[in-house]
Amino acid sequence: MTIDVADVILRDGTTLRLRPPTREDADALVDFFRALSERSLYLRFHGFPRLGPELVERLLDPDWTERGALVGTFAEDGRERVVAVGNYERLRDPTVAEAAFAVADEFQRRGVGTRLVEQLAQRAGRQGIERFVAEVLPDNRDMIGVFEGLGFEVSRQLAGGEVEIEFPIAITAEFEERVDERDHVAVTASLRPFFEPRSVAVVGASRRRGSIGGELFRNIVEGDFVGAAYPVNRHGNPVAGVRGYRAVSEIPDPVDLAVICVPAESVNRAARDALEHGVRALVVISAGFAEIGREGVERQEELLALVRAHGARLIGPNCLGISVARVNLNATFAARAAPPGNIGFSSQSGALGLALLEAAVTRGLGLSAFVSIGNKADVSSNDLLEWWEDDESTDAILLYVESFGNPHRFARIARRVARRKPILALKSGTSTSGQRAASSHTAALAGSEAAVDALFHQAGVIRATSLEELIDVATLLSRRFRVSGRSVALVTNAGGLGILGADACEAAGLQLPPLGEETRRALAALLPAEASLANPVDMLGGATAATYASVLPHLLSDPVVDAVIVLFVPAVSATAEEVAEAVERSVRESGSDKPALAVIVSADGVPAVLRDSKHVAAFVYPESAAKALGHAAARASWLRRPQGVVPRLDGIDRDAAQAVIASTLAETDDTWLDPAATRDVLLAYGIPLVPERVAATVEEAVEAARELGFPAVVKTAEAGAHKTETGGIALDLADEHEVRAAAERIGPPVVVQPLISGGTELLAGVVQDPVFGALVAFGPGGVFAELIGEASFRIAPLTTVDAEELVTSGKAGRLVAGFRGAPPASVEALEQLLLRLSRLGEDLPELAELDLNPVLALPDRCLAVDARARVRRIEAVVRAKTW
Repeated sequence: MTIDVADVILRDGTTLRLRPPTREDADALVDFFRALSERSLYLRFHGFPRLGPELVERLLDPDWTERGALVGTFAEDGRERVVAVGNYERLRDPTVAEAAFAVADEFQRRGVGTRLVEQLAQRAGRQGIERFVAEVLPDNRDMIGVFEGLGFEVSRQLAGGEVEIEFPIAITAEFEERVDERDHVAVTASLRPFFEPRSVAVVGASRRRGSIGGELFRNIVEGDFVGAAYPVNRHGNPVAGVRGYRAVSEIPDPVDLAVICVPAESVNRAARDALEHGVRALVVISAGFAEIGREGVERQEELLALVRAHGARLIGPNCLGISVARVNLNATFAARAAPPGNIGFSSQSGALGLALLEAAVTRGLGLSAFVSIGNKADVSSNDLLEWWEDDESTDAILLYVESFGNPHRFARIARRVARRKPILALKSGTSTSGQRAASSHTAALAGSEAAVDALFHQAGVIRATSLEELIDVATLLSRRFRVSGRSVALVTNAGGLGILGADACEAAGLQLPPLGEETRRALAALLPAEASLANPVDMLGGATAATYASVLPHLLSDPVVDAVIVLFVPAVSATAEEVAEAVERSVRESGSDKPALAVIVSADGVPAVLRDSKHVAAFVYPESAAKALGHAAARASWLRRPQGVVPRLDGIDRDAAQAVIASTLAETDDTWLDPAATRDVLLAYGIPLVPERVAATVEEAVEAARELGFPAVVKTAEAGAHKTETGGIALDLADEHEVRAAAERIGPPVVVQPLISGGTELLAGVVQDPVFGALVAFGPGGVFAELIGEASFRIAPLTTVDAEELVTSGKAGRLVAGFRGAPPASVEALEQLLLRLSRLGEDLPELAELDLNPVLALPDRCLAVDARARVRRIEAVVRAKTW
């Protein structure tokens, strides 16, 4: 097993590197124990041991099977210092290990012990250890507090003057919730120097106009940054009238944030100087890192290690910079500053960030912060979500994403944040040209985009498909409307435009209900007799600004209306500016918090009064307005649905399934399981299967059919075969003669099953995505599964709500409900099947593809009729980044 280092954030925002100790660490560990205070040493060892090499011998080069150990290191005076150590040793009961840890006195009460035990528990769990025990002195309240605060179910008892602590280390929902709480506090603290800096140094700030560093520094000065700004360049020249320095270390005052704009080969030297001066936040603008290949990757890894060793955070490299409205910080080299507002925007692409900044001005969008994360060597959109969750100046969050580093963590954070603030994301790379070849129906229907869609859906993230749509939806989300449903009232002065608007609403999943009788009477008194009082409301071409102003309050107050879309084409009766002003004033004075959207067709674009309005969201086309409102309504539906839970499942034998897979992979790295092995794996997870026998000869097939009953099914036992395409299956065999003939044609070995009649054919399965992990699939099944398509996917682990949605929505949901007179299938049985497949996919990452097709859905149960499973060897790696 390869054990990576684990970089963790402490509750004060500093970072700490945890790694296995090696032989080279022996002296450093002895020095660590010698530096502990007498009290800390006594509490750790219940006495005063001899401080020599023998004390640390069993900590070095852990094998993780019998013993595991991690040291926490921190850079000090240019060298790595051990500031903490934790370890476990397996006991006679192989499911139990004794755990202990020690932390340097000056690092205590910062969360170091908690992070150590978190990491040790995860590693021990992968070795089959189920419980940790620890013997603690009664007055060692800090250590007891660490164990009890982890999120595990801790029991303790006093015995022989010591407290015996014991707890299971299986990852539970409560444990993950506690970890998320700790991460939130820690990550937020670590990002504070980026968003609330009191001082900023720009390394590479040149006096030369047009240079990136020089222009970035001038942007800071011209933006009226509330703190101190320092230009740093080779000769210490002043820039923009501000005294310069040759290095950050020469600046006499503390520096919170350093922005580095020097050639790539000089970045790490500049970073080291800043970090050793106490800087805890770096933004590296410079390119020439991982994006250029191996040399750049090595340079980036060196930079990150340097940042980690000093307990700091890094944005970039290869980024545009950061701007924060609250402190008037514009540390970017953009030609135009982001207008202040209430949207937090993170972009993995600097160019797209620039494009959105330009569009923000024309659409009246304001940003609370803009962060270009570039190569995201450290700070990612996950971290920024943590910050914006509690940021009072941010009401909505925009993300441009090119890749995911830790999608499971993204899902957990986004699911929590999205219940407080809308999250809108634009994900690039949606073409199918890069999809890998797939062998099973499940894998063929899956793909990276299916995984992204599932991730965003489960997390409540609104997905835009273009930059235009991103800006349109942001225009709506930045207003604090109360979106409660999908019922829309359309009002227009042109019938054709109203029809286009109605079509766009229907395409966006919105509804145009008949208006209430009271509303219709009010409109009849205001409009000409020829006007249409249906929905859309066509006020005719003679409608004036006053007409719009008088009609809108009635539409907004109608209880059947959740939102209003106003459409206007300039006519001789009114100008775009007049109608825009009337609409804005009418909506504002109505006091309604329902969404009010306006499409004012004008050669001059969106009228300024609407662009700057907090009460009306303005759009260029009816389709844009409808799409944006459709997204907002979908989010409202997501907020109303129950959150669901990942249930505990009985009757699962993970060890048995792993043994089957391990036995197969002992001989090959990638193969299809044979039918018997596939069946053993599925039965270990309680997957309902049709009874079957594997027959090695024709006569065994006949005997199996006689035992299982007629009519029978005979199919090839070849591992991974597509049975229909290869002619490897024979159905509805009425007697022994037909079974014998089929077995002879197909050729032994064969699988024999009883024919199960009736039911609906569905598909269920699991595919392992290299980035997102296990994806659970569900959709129409049988031989037309790929032709019909529309299998839906969710990322494991599935909640009860995820399983219900898969079973009851889409084409599969119509089949389950009873299509064209067919009896409805058991929703509960199908949900249980999907939840078990989710657990199987999570537990067994070696299971590359699993295809259950068809699954027969019956009124009282479901049965997997055919199953194909491919396994492949994977390298077991404990991932490094834990936030």
